[in-house]
Amino acid sequence: MTYPSQSEFTSARVMSELVEPFEVRSRLTGETYRVRFSHLWVAISTRRSDTVDCKFLVNGRGVIVALAHPGYVAFSARTGCQLSDAKAAQIAAAYLHECLEDDRHIDRTTLYVSPEELLHLAGKLGYLRS
Repeated sequence: MTYPSQSEFTSARVMSELVEPFEVRSRLTGETYRVRFSHLWVAISTRRSDTVDCKFLVNGRGVIVALAHPGYVAFSARTGCQLSDAKAAQIAAAYLHECLEDDRHIDRTTLYVSPEELLHLAGKLGYLRS
């Protein structure tokens, strides 16, 4: 049996800390959602989807926020730099926050973020500034 190295443990711990746990209160129902970021991965090989998937636990239920890969290309063209995992996770968290707050798509297990929406959220978070 092989065991993960210390660096693998460290990477897993750091990945889950890209987004601080947060709570969202629904404007419509008043329900409070407790959200914790789990991890992200390129979904081309796992789901044959041209996205980067960010997994969150919402009140213990797994929810994937799928960021369209063409949005990464548009971000790079606009800023001249690559979209980091940390920023991608923050963008996904912002999208999920908006959905939960507005009671949009809260019954879905996968939420898709278009390239346009990715850029819009990146702008709101201040990632498009030079």
